[in-house]
Amino acid sequence: MKKPFPIMPTLIALMSALYFLVPLYATFLFSLKMTRGEYSFASYRSVLNSSIFIDTITFSTIASLCAIVIGTVIIVPTAYWVRLKLPHIRPVIEFISLLPLVVPPVVLVFGYIRVFGSNSWLPLAGSDQGTNLLLVFGYVVMSMPYMFRAVDNGMSVIDIKTLTEAAESLGASRIRTIAFVIFPNVRGAIMSGAFLTFSISLGEFVLASLLNRPAFGPYLVQLGQDRAYEPAALAIMAFAFTWACMALMQLFAVKKPGSRWFPRLSIKLYKKVEA
Repeated sequence: MKKPFPIMPTLIALMSALYFLVPLYATFLFSLKMTRGEYSFASYRSVLNSSIFIDTITFSTIASLCAIVIGTVIIVPTAYWVRLKLPHIRPVIEFISLLPLVVPPVVLVFGYIRVFGSNSWLPLAGSDQGTNLLLVFGYVVMSMPYMFRAVDNGMSVIDIKTLTEAAESLGASRIRTIAFVIFPNVRGAIMSGAFLTFSISLGEFVLASLLNRPAFGPYLVQLGQDRAYEPAALAIMAFAFTWACMALMQLFAVKKPGSRWFPRLSIKLYKKVEA
């Protein structure tokens, strides 16, 4: 018997798509009206010719990628160990991971400045490198609820105990087990958390502004106060850039162990862990 066409799910999906695509189309259309009486890419050329745009987007991209790496290094072993050895404290870990949603970013950044200011025992805020590090840590904290749940859900669908016992029976240490057994099995979940981390970090305003960092979020806000058409063009470019980076991360996530470059990478990681 032929199944009926799913009318309601289709309508819901269509309305959801229009909710996001219509404002995006209107913004793109407005960005083309910088030249009076015609459609042109003058606003895009104006943005691309600005050295500030290149500097800010590069800075935010590097900071976001650093936050993804640090968050992965912290979250994956923590979620693994809690599920394997400490399941009774899992509610506590889940509560801690939700705290960034409760504490506003402005409170977080002023806490950083207070704790790591020039008069503290670790004056990170007293130098550009230290302040950049504080910004990356802030991104890690802000993305922790999403990264932890993505990784934890990924681990819930694999048998961690059996995989660990099999790896240990072959002589693998705990670090090697995490690096070469657990990590590849939750790579898709890590990429899901990485997508959210990258999206949050790239356009973040409060932390970067109060820490006085040359990030993309403050630049976008400042440009919106001074110009009319360039901010619309910048929003479209940021949207395209974000999705391009996500597509590259997704391409990495779906790479199979038999691909051309993956064995070389695995050998290098194996040698580093073995050393």
